[in-house]
Formats: sequence, C-alpha cells, structure tokens
Amino acid sequence: MGLINRLTNIVQRLDHIIPMILGRHPPPDQMCCLATFEGYHAPVPSKQFSVKDFIGDGILWGVPKHRKTIEKRLKNRYGTPGLSSKMIPEKTHLRVCNSCGNHYEVGVLCPTCYENIRKETEIMQEKIKQELKMSPVENEVVVLYDGEKAEQPDEFWRGKRIIEMEKPRPKWFSKNLMQKSTQKPATTAAVKPDELC
Repeated sequence: MGLINRLTNIVQRLDHIIPMILGRHPPPDQMCCLATFEGYHAPVPSKQFSVKDFIGDGILWGVPKHRKTIEKRLKNRYGTPGLSSKMIPEKTHLRVCNSCGNHYEVGVLCPTCYENIRKETEIMQEKIKQELKMSPVENEVVVLYDGEKAEQPDEFWRGKRIIEMEKPRPKWFSKNLMQKSTQKPATTAAVKPDELC
C-alpha cells in the first residue's frame, strides 16, 4: 500500500507542476504578484489538464538513477573472466572421426562419411538398375569391385546375380558389410546371459 500511495502523490504533484511548465494555467495565487494594471484579463482555462492527457495510453517505466560502472557493463556484455565467456563459448561435444579424420558433433553421424556412403550407394543403385532392368530378382545380388571376383572360385558365384563396379573398392567400404551372418537363428525369444561365474 505504501508504494501505491507514493505513486498517487507523485501523479498529483505532476498534475499541478506540468501545466505551469507548459504555460496552460497561470501560477497559483501564492506565487503571483498582486500588482495589476488596467486592461489585464487573466486567461480563462478551457479545460482541466491532467497527466493522463499528456501521457495517453503510455506507461511510465522506471529510469536508472545511477550510471553503471565500466566493469559491470563489460561483465554483462562479455561475461566474467575465468568463469564464463559470452563471446566464444567453448565446445566440448566435438569428436574426431576414426575413418576420415574430420570433426563432428557427438550424437550424430560423421557428415563426411555419410556423404561418401550416400554417393557410393547412388552409384551402386544406378548400376543395379542398368544390369537388372525391370526383371524380377529371384537370386542373390552381389556387388563386386575390381579384382574381387578372382578371390573366389567360379562355383561360389554360380546362381548369383553379379553386379560389377569398374573401380576399386573404397577403403572405408568393408567387405564384411556384404557378408551374411554366420550365426544360426535363435530358436527362443528369451535372452539369457551365458557363462556366468
């Protein structure tokens, strides 16, 4: 309640002071001279002036009364030395890719490796479309790079659809990705740990 009373007193004082400053009303009787002369007529106020007419729908905000020191201004702008820096925050979530050596953020794939795999996959898909066209694929499709067909005997490739790429295999593209799993499929859905002590 004390704050509301103070604001009310300030607004009432402004109602009396602002008309005097702007010259809309004559000063109060205590401040004017008693000397008058013939022909002088006191101006008649047309309407009562109030602060609401002067401000309108605006809001009176608090204004800082003291200037901030340069130390506080620099701390607000750049942060506190040794504690925090607002200009260049330190990044601690970067990692180096083991394959290509480029930096990437934690929680995402390496963008360089992903782009290489995407381009190589598009080339493989185009080659498969050219070789197989629209015919149905009943047999296993194998993608081979230069020199890989001679590693296995001809009987190994019998009954398979072979797609040959006219370039060497990229270093990052392992042969194990194309191999089938050597483990037998599980007969039960329950997962139990083995060889417990």
